[in-house]
Amino acid sequence: MKSIDQLDIQGKRIFLRVDFNVPMDEKGNVTDDARMRASLPTIQYALSRNARVILASHLGRPKGKAEAKYSMGPVARRLGELLKKEVQLAPDCVGPEVEKIVHAMKPGDVLLLENLRFHKEEEQNDPAFAKSLASLAEIYVNDAFAVSHRAHASVEAVAKFFPEPAAGFLMREELKYLHRVMEDPARPLVAVIGGAKVSGKLEVLKNLISRVDKLIIGGGMAFTFLKSAGIEVGQSLVEDELLNTAREITETAKEKGVKLYLPVDCVVAEKLEASAPNKITPVQEIPQDWMGVDIGPATIILFGEALQNTQTILWNGPMGVFEMEPFSRGTFEMVRHIASSGAVSIVGGGDTDLAVHKSGKASRISYISTAGGAFLELLEGKALPGVEALKKK
Repeated sequence: MKSIDQLDIQGKRIFLRVDFNVPMDEKGNVTDDARMRASLPTIQYALSRNARVILASHLGRPKGKAEAKYSMGPVARRLGELLKKEVQLAPDCVGPEVEKIVHAMKPGDVLLLENLRFHKEEEQNDPAFAKSLASLAEIYVNDAFAVSHRAHASVEAVAKFFPEPAAGFLMREELKYLHRVMEDPARPLVAVIGGAKVSGKLEVLKNLISRVDKLIIGGGMAFTFLKSAGIEVGQSLVEDELLNTAREITETAKEKGVKLYLPVDCVVAEKLEASAPNKITPVQEIPQDWMGVDIGPATIILFGEALQNTQTILWNGPMGVFEMEPFSRGTFEMVRHIASSGAVSIVGGGDTDLAVHKSGKASRISYISTAGGAFLELLEGKALPGVEALKKK
């Protein structure tokens, strides 16, 4: 696919799809602008070529209706601060009033369209809505990798109306690192997969098991694997309908010579509450009425040793309920091990990203993806509609 720096954008109107779906507090202030900062290089490049930059994003889930709490207004204010220039907010994302504002734009102007999802046609990938969006600009650039697994109008259908749709720098970087892992990794390659449920990452595990040299499984999903091996795990999160699948993945790992690591001890608690009594126990001795909430100290050492002498590390999903301080050590220790491993490290998924940033070691991770769902779907081996739309041209 082409990227923005391969096109003649001098002075032209650019429809730039970004992912500014950022968290906000009750007062309407952006509380985490990481996704916005990630697209700044693309925006600034366009401005350096005197382009007229029309930014488009969704925010939250307004379900096709205009709601004040989902307005892009606070995002426009914060972006203006980051760019140190005025960012105008359009009253809508399509329509005569928006067209009038767009055609009055001067070179170097930045316009942020109102929330795309105020129109139900966005999520329906409606071609007429996509055509209306496309009519605003001469060039289409997708810099929103995090939503490129969605066949939505501003992501997929709109690209068909441009002769040379292109990727932004963020999109290009995301794909470069993830393809590096999936197609030509430096070995040994180890995947660290955590999070709550096996069901959400089943296809990821099936795809990775034939690609990695080592597979480390932590988080709530580890208990389904432990139970599938005949270990009683008390009240820990288990997906009983996937016990056979967990056994199959374990057997496939053996057949392919992939080293599979599961927790050997864990932090257990009486309830999923930060104030609940908790203790450390081997996985074989989890009390019947208690639940596993984090990996234990022996597992932290085991997983850390498994990461040594590896060349590439892929991580998605925390090791425990890290949002609660008593159950956060396993996840933060995993960050420390990965940061000090010397391997090329690629981290993805909202919770995992948050843990890395909270740890203060983000600068020591090779690449932190902005994506969750798109990251996982690429690891599953799926084609992403937003990426394919750029390739087809």
